[in-house]
Amino acid sequence: MKLQLFQEIVELNQSFDRLIMGLERLESVPFFQRDLIQHARSDVEIARVYANREFFDNFEKIVEDDAKWAYRFQRAFDEKLKDRDDIYLEVRDSEQRRKRKGLPPRVIVLPDWDMSDEDRYDEKHARRRIRSAPKRHRTTRTSSNESRRRTQDSPRPRKPKKGEAAHEKEKANDVRASSVRSRPAVSRFARESRGLG
Repeated sequence: MKLQLFQEIVELNQSFDRLIMGLERLESVPFFQRDLIQHARSDVEIARVYANREFFDNFEKIVEDDAKWAYRFQRAFDEKLKDRDDIYLEVRDSEQRRKRKGLPPRVIVLPDWDMSDEDRYDEKHARRRIRSAPKRHRTTRTSSNESRRRTQDSPRPRKPKKGEAAHEKEKANDVRASSVRSRPAVSRFARESRGLG
């Protein structure tokens, strides 16, 4: 809750009190009309009532918001602390209470069940998963000297002369253009699915 909000409403009420006391003192002075002062005092009192009513009408919402947060926090905290096997103990106690009353059981709890059997199962399977996880092999890297030697031993491509370079480009473009023209249009779908037979 906002402590400052409460302090402000207290200060507001104190201000209203000071104003009303000042008006009451003015009532006793014969120079002022007593009816007008009392009317002003009633206006101040009505303003105080409206301000307090507005605050307390919204006060429930403020309290509810804080309560929702607190309950949510407690529920989450209790869930963290809760043992997942507690429900079995609660059922067992409930069934024993029903038995003492002479009522038939709703649930039958195995007489020799072991609370930790699920934990052992989980641990066993976790170990299996770790063992069966694919192992990553490190690839051997060649040293920089070896890679340099390999590149030095491989033949270097010959640089074309000035006139040859333009001729080679034209030749490559002609080959590309002819291969595009000579290819038939091919569909991913069979002829039957396209309605061609």
